[in-house]
Amino acid sequence: MHVFADARIETALQNYFNYFTEIEERFQQRRGSILLLSTLDWALIETWRDAGIPLEAVLRGIDTAFDKYESRQKRGRMRRVNGLAWCAQAVMEASEELREAGAGTAPASAVDQADTGFDHDRVASHLEAAAEALEASTIAHDACAATAKRIRELAAEAREAKSSMTAAKEMEAFERILTVLEEKLFAALTAAAPEDLLVALKEHGARELAPYRSRMGAVQLRQVEHQFVQKQLLVHYSLPRLSLFYMSQQ
Repeated sequence: MHVFADARIETALQNYFNYFTEIEERFQQRRGSILLLSTLDWALIETWRDAGIPLEAVLRGIDTAFDKYESRQKRGRMRRVNGLAWCAQAVMEASEELREAGAGTAPASAVDQADTGFDHDRVASHLEAAAEALEASTIAHDACAATAKRIRELAAEAREAKSSMTAAKEMEAFERILTVLEEKLFAALTAAAPEDLLVALKEHGARELAPYRSRMGAVQLRQVEHQFVQKQLLVHYSLPRLSLFYMSQQ
C-alpha cells in the first residue's frame, strides 16, 4: 500500500512540473520558433495552475487560438503572436468545455525517481543557492534570513534522504513548504518595498497586459498582474524563486 501511495505522490509531483514544460513546448511548437516565455507568460501559467485549469484545456486552447490565427493569416497580414496571453480566452473556453463535458483524465502511471530529475543533491544545491541569495538580501532582512534558515534545513533533509520513496514524499512536501515560504516572502517584500517601485511595477504589468485585455476576464487580469508584480520584485532585488520548478537543469 505504501509503495502505491508513494508512486502516486511522485507522479503528482512530476505532473506538476510537466504542466509548465508542456505548455511552454506547445506554445513554441505552434509559434514555429523558439521564444522564451516572458515573466508575464509564467505568471499566466501559474494562475491557470492555481485555478485548477487542466493541462489538457490549456494545450487545447493554445491549439485553437493558433488554428484561428493561421486561418486569418491566410486572408491577410497579421502581427506575429509574441505572448502566451494571446491564447488566454481560448484556454478559458476550452476549460469550460471540458468541465461541461465532464471530461476526466486517466490516472497517470507511476514514474521512476530517475526520470524526474529531482535527486537529493540537485534539490539540496538549489535550496542552498536560494538560501545564500536570501542571506545577501538588502531588503526585508529579517524575513529573508528566516526564510534562508528554513530552506537550509530542507536542504539538509534532502541530503540525508536515503530511499527514492522517501524522496518522493519529501519533494511533494518540500514544494508545499516552499510555496508557503514564497508567499510569506512576497508579503514581506511588498511591505518593505518603496511605494514608487510598486507603482512602477504595476504600471509595467498593465502595459504588458494591455494587448491582451480583451482576451482575459477581470479576475484573471488581476491575478496575472499580481503574479507579475511578485516575480518582478524578486528580479529587482536579485532574489531567487524557491519552487523546485525553477531548479537549474544543469
